[in-house]
Amino acid sequence: MSTQVPSAPARLRQGELGLGHIVSATLANIAPAMSFYFGFAVIADGAGIAAPLTILAAMVAVLFLANTLAEFSRFTPSAGSFVTFIGKGFGPTAAVTAAVFLIFGYILAGSAVVAVMGGWTAETIHKYLGLNIPWEILTFAAIVLVGVMTVRGVRLSTAWAAAAFWVELAILVVIGIALLVVHGGLNLHPFNPQYLDGGFKGLGLGFPIAIFLFIGWENASMMAEESKEPRRLVPRALFTSAIAIGLLYTFLAYATEVGFGYDVKALNAAQVPYVDLTAHLLGGIVVLLYLAGVTSIFGSLIGLVNAQSRILFNSGREGLLPNVFGAVHTEHGTPWASIATFLLIALALLFMFAEGKNPVDYFGEAATCGTIPVAIIYGVTNLALPVYVWRTHRQTFSWLRHALLPALGFLAMILPVWGLVTPGQPYPFNLYPYIALAVLVVAFLYAWRMVGRDPNIAERIGSVVADEAVK
Repeated sequence: MSTQVPSAPARLRQGELGLGHIVSATLANIAPAMSFYFGFAVIADGAGIAAPLTILAAMVAVLFLANTLAEFSRFTPSAGSFVTFIGKGFGPTAAVTAAVFLIFGYILAGSAVVAVMGGWTAETIHKYLGLNIPWEILTFAAIVLVGVMTVRGVRLSTAWAAAAFWVELAILVVIGIALLVVHGGLNLHPFNPQYLDGGFKGLGLGFPIAIFLFIGWENASMMAEESKEPRRLVPRALFTSAIAIGLLYTFLAYATEVGFGYDVKALNAAQVPYVDLTAHLLGGIVVLLYLAGVTSIFGSLIGLVNAQSRILFNSGREGLLPNVFGAVHTEHGTPWASIATFLLIALALLFMFAEGKNPVDYFGEAATCGTIPVAIIYGVTNLALPVYVWRTHRQTFSWLRHALLPALGFLAMILPVWGLVTPGQPYPFNLYPYIALAVLVVAFLYAWRMVGRDPNIAERIGSVVADEAVK
């Protein structure tokens, strides 16, 4: 397949999205309901009663990372996001390597969301309607629906993702308030460092999972080309999304601990703490949390397909990957080829590796494996910012924004990455570091070959700037 970029690269439809669209779609992609349902017990197991402090610490770390993407987006907003930014800092070999490595991680993590969409929906339908619909059928239906919506227009699909998120948010917050009112006994122990199990060690044990709850916060940068005033709106969306989701998680964590009477052992014994607690204290109203789970996954699937397919699209458009991925729908102005590729590979991975497994089990395994490349790319992008700004915009270089904060962002990612690759993990998690390493080596060899064959590739990285005409 040819990787030569056309003389006039295709453009996405500019000016489609305002700040509200971008923030809502980003928050939808994070899937706060599903992320919190399955993630908080792990955080509490490590950090103890003061688990909300771990979430706040993770929010601060994500804000360091948001600063890096915001600064890059002010200089050179691009649908290529991480790939473009790493290429600007470290050159074409690093850019092509990042493209392959990151897209692998995103598609694998996407297959996890696809799996849990079918699994959670099937469980909800069976529980409340008594119907047994195979999760595979619901998964396929979700793929088709999301594929059609995302191809037909970014504003249309973003509106649906936003609607799903607002339903999810209303349910989570209302039930959280109800739990606080019904149980009572409020105090500030969850925010007192003295209640961290093992002190800093307890914070560290819960910190990697707390970081992973935020994944998706970065999607605003990938929607730059379709945003109004991307140099201004993308940075605002990045910070707004990170702060909003951090505060939401902190509130839900506090409500959960209050509801369990600050008994971390009882919390960890629950299968899905927030759901089980609601069923115990509020009875039948728990059906709303199952509904929030469905809307959460649906909105997340739309958001991640919209945003993460843009990296594949831009890599094809600029010739880092085969240019077939750079095709744009003539009527709707959407990257239909990259969307189709993203969804079809995610579906194929699911049906290849999830056979005989519970979808929720596959969700945990695939999401963990896919997160390794994403977390590594987070860290490398932080290192790329000071290099890029010092070399190309030295007159505006800030030691705070372009050096210290990116350095803190890089350091903040060491613990989560180590948590994913540390030796001695149970099967199959012990294999994932080797899978990631193998993909990284293949990505580098592909990049080395590509750059050797195409001396002009460096000029094309980031050549399609979101708010400028194609050169």
